[in-house]
Amino acid sequence: MSTYKSPLHEMTQTTPTCLWNDSAAYEELKYSIEHGAVGATCNPVIVLDVLKQELAQWKDRIVAIIAERPTATEREIAWQIVEEISATRATMLLDVFAEHKGKNGRLSIQTDPIHYRDTEALVRQTMRFNELGPNMIVKIPVTKAGVAAIEEVTYRGVSINATVSFAVPQCIAVAEAVERGLKRREAEGLDISTMGPVCTIMVGRVDDWLKAYMEKKQISTDPGYLEWAGVATFKKAYAIFQERGYRIRLLSAAFRNHMHWSEFIGGDVVISPPCKWQKRFNASDVTVENRISTPVDEKIVSELLKKFPDFVKTYNEDGMTVDEFDTYPPTVRTLRQFIEACHELEGQIRELMLPNPDKA
Repeated sequence: MSTYKSPLHEMTQTTPTCLWNDSAAYEELKYSIEHGAVGATCNPVIVLDVLKQELAQWKDRIVAIIAERPTATEREIAWQIVEEISATRATMLLDVFAEHKGKNGRLSIQTDPIHYRDTEALVRQTMRFNELGPNMIVKIPVTKAGVAAIEEVTYRGVSINATVSFAVPQCIAVAEAVERGLKRREAEGLDISTMGPVCTIMVGRVDDWLKAYMEKKQISTDPGYLEWAGVATFKKAYAIFQERGYRIRLLSAAFRNHMHWSEFIGGDVVISPPCKWQKRFNASDVTVENRISTPVDEKIVSELLKKFPDFVKTYNEDGMTVDEFDTYPPTVRTLRQFIEACHELEGQIRELMLPNPDKA
């Protein structure tokens, strides 16, 4: 048991709210576990960061893979590194995984974002990733194809982390897909007792888009209100999940301010900040107290609904149909960034696979 008395550790010890680490870098994950973390994440963006911090550790392995796979592309080798780093860091959570019986102790690995329109490709990669270790949880984007994939892999016994997710309608679509998958398993007498699905809300990216929209449309409003958009969305989704008894937890990600942690304390949810945000929270004077059930000021919510059409889509249960998920601006922005990160990772592999002779 950790002896740290940080705010995050206090939260994990005194409330149902769990801490996961939005990183797979060794030192960062070690710090987070010492402060009560019971999960972690890996994806191409994170692998880029890992290689910046740990290139001396991974360089020889990358060079070896290049030699072992003489016909492999940069992309194929990059994804093998994503898999190997994920599997390696998942072992750091195995004791937690056993203690929590599958609900926590998982390493979250992201499917390739280029497959966001291809259900079958998402299912294939998910099943592959699920075999990397006993405590994997696989991230699938909440697009139209992704929702269908979530149901299918849940039925096959995979714990999923729904990502590229921002809106109440997306969360409900995910929860319903997971329920369908679980019920299909139960109908066939298959075990679900160790599954631990989560649905991410990228709360900070909700705020980001409304701020960009405000500038684009030259809207005048209290700028402080925009800091509450993601919080209000998360709390609305949480209340619905509790009321309906969905067997999936919400996860808060994409941190922009302390409220993306502090306002959700007390909920049966996951908080997943990067290590730098964890250190900021641990150095803060924010008190650990139950705030999940405290509603966001109705004046703020009303103002956002009145002036921002995309907040209507985000906040209202019927704000979007599944067919609209793929064109929702935060989805488009995030997919583009994730795909670009994959290209950047491929570039890192290229430097070792095809070193530039002009720099020799």
